Amino acid sequence: MKEMENLCYGIAGLGLMGGAVAMALRSKVVSGPDGRILAHDIDREILAEAETVGLIDAGFAGAADMLSQCDVVFICLNPEDALAFMKNNMAAFRPGTIITDVTGVKRTIAESMEHELPQDLDFIPGHPMAGSEKGGFRQAAACSFTGKNYILTPLARNRPENLRFIRDLILRMGFGRITETTPEEHDRNIAFTSQLCHVIASSLIDCQDDTAITRFGGGSFEDLTRIAMINAPMWAGLFIENRNQLLFRIEQFESSLSGFKELISGNRRAELEKKLENVRCRRESMV
Repeated sequence: MKEMENLCYGIAGLGLMGGAVAMALRSKVVSGPDGRILAHDIDREILAEAETVGLIDAGFAGAADMLSQCDVVFICLNPEDALAFMKNNMAAFRPGTIITDVTGVKRTIAESMEHELPQDLDFIPGHPMAGSEKGGFRQAAACSFTGKNYILTPLARNRPENLRFIRDLILRMGFGRITETTPEEHDRNIAFTSQLCHVIASSLIDCQDDTAITRFGGGSFEDLTRIAMINAPMWAGLFIENRNQLLFRIEQFESSLSGFKELISGNRRAELEKKLENVRCRRESMV
């Protein structure tokens, strides 16, 4: 394979994350004379805009025309669409292509591609832990990768040299830490650190009708509910796709909330203080 900066990178889906991937590739990776960034999206206006500002070298409404040219492809679609894209375009990828994705649930796509992908292609499932409460390509600049976590769930079939390449590429794009795990562990932990948080933030907004209550905000409410400005179709899909793990995490949270309710309603101040102190210490230990 050629040097990283001289490869042809393809992005399927030029939304928030696809746009952020393109920006990271353009500013930090693609610098050689042969390096190119291509993108596929159903929105021709967005493709034209990205090409006009020099973020991508060419945009394609048809996926096959782009895939046949790429050395590396980022699939920046929601889980259901990403899996369908892979299955519908298997014959269009150039032999030897390294493929990765950014989907927030890993088990289904990893299991499917482990067995269905042709041997001349290498799919390395990934999940960049970055985003923004505002979606769409035009918000991509707000989606910073600098210092953020990146999760990989490698498959048994992945070639070691390709896995090393993806690790190096992720770090070059600005991410600070890579965690490698199984798809199952990814989905179990993401249900807690991401999906449950979005459910809680949404519930806080859902239980309050007074839209002017922010007059009484001092930062806590704003911090807790920022992510409630949610991409409804995407997150509904993530919640349902990972529902067993998410329901378990919701029940954990309900149990903890009930514990606080009992201490407060019972006027058990000493126990409440001890619990809050334990929570503070635990949070401080989370590096």
